[in-house]
Formats: sequence, C-alpha cells, structure tokens
Amino acid sequence: MLEFRYDTQLLIDGQDLDEDVIFDYITEHFKGDCLLAVGDEETIKIHFHTNEPWLILEYAASLGEIYDIVVEDMDRQSRGLKG
Repeated sequence: MLEFRYDTQLLIDGQDLDEDVIFDYITEHFKGDCLLAVGDEETIKIHFHTNEPWLILEYAASLGEIYDIVVEDMDRQSRGLKG
C-alpha cells in the first residue's frame, strides 16, 4: 500500500506567482511527497503525491486559474488497474 495514493498535477495561471512561496506553503500545510512547483510569475506547474488532492486543487484555485488537472490513483495503477 502506498503512503500517498494520488499523483496530483496541474497548472496555475495567475499574476505575481512565486514558486518558492507555493512550494513552502504546500510543504507546511499538506501531507504528501514528491512535490514539484516550477514555473514563472504567470504559470506554475504543480506535481504532488497526496491522499487529499482536492485540498491542493482548492489552494491552487485560490492563486489563479487552474487547468490541465490530472489526478491519478497510483494504488490502482500499482495493481494493474486503470488509474
């Protein structure tokens, strides 16, 4: 069984985005691992393994428009099922 079940990926479009601030906020407020927050002041890509992807989506939506959202169930994938 995986510690963190959902691979959560998305893009955020906004203004004055700071990947370091976003990375630190997610690290401090959400449980998970394999966090990536990369981009520039207008677009940030998030990749995060968590058991509560809806919390990441809610936070990201508070920063700007979110799109290209992918939430994959890694537990199902590891059992050979569609994710």
